[in-house]
Amino acid sequence: MNPPGILLETARMFLRELCADDADLIFQLDSDPEVMRFISQGVPTPRETFLQVYLPRMLSWQGQRPPRGFWAAHLRAGGEFIGWFHLRPDKITPEEMELGYRLARSAWGRGLATEGARALIEKAFREWGYEKISARTLAVNLASQRVMQKAGLKFEHEFTYGPEVIPGATESERRAVKYSLARRGFANQTVSTLE
Repeated sequence: MNPPGILLETARMFLRELCADDADLIFQLDSDPEVMRFISQGVPTPRETFLQVYLPRMLSWQGQRPPRGFWAAHLRAGGEFIGWFHLRPDKITPEEMELGYRLARSAWGRGLATEGARALIEKAFREWGYEKISARTLAVNLASQRVMQKAGLKFEHEFTYGPEVIPGATESERRAVKYSLARRGFANQTVSTLE
């Protein structure tokens, strides 16, 4: 039986609202240098910073309508926590919704990021009325770019994150890409898939 607060279910996972009880699960995820490789150059998030800054920020989105924020991802078979997904107003372009995901290594290479991203995109356009979804990643993070592509997002442009985003990274290490999809593009993809 799935816990309450389920946002959506896919063939292999469900997304549910994050809660304060998830702190240890998320902190463990953020403590894996491989998971954090393209986020903080592999530097784990300090526990105090996580508890005082990141977790409250993640939880602050709960209960908003239409839905936006962070959701815990679990496998339907067995209920294992595998990471999180988010859909929130983009920090750079607030009229767009930013898609994000962070999964445990045990979930890598199985298509779960794509499955969750597609499900969120579909809900965002069909049920919640959002007009545009975007996602960003470092240019060297080819796996994340592939998820964006397979989820239907299209390459928009390259840019470079500022030095405050990834402290200590060189300019070339901060090179990034943006992908996006507008509701009209999603509708066209859906029609062409059905033809």
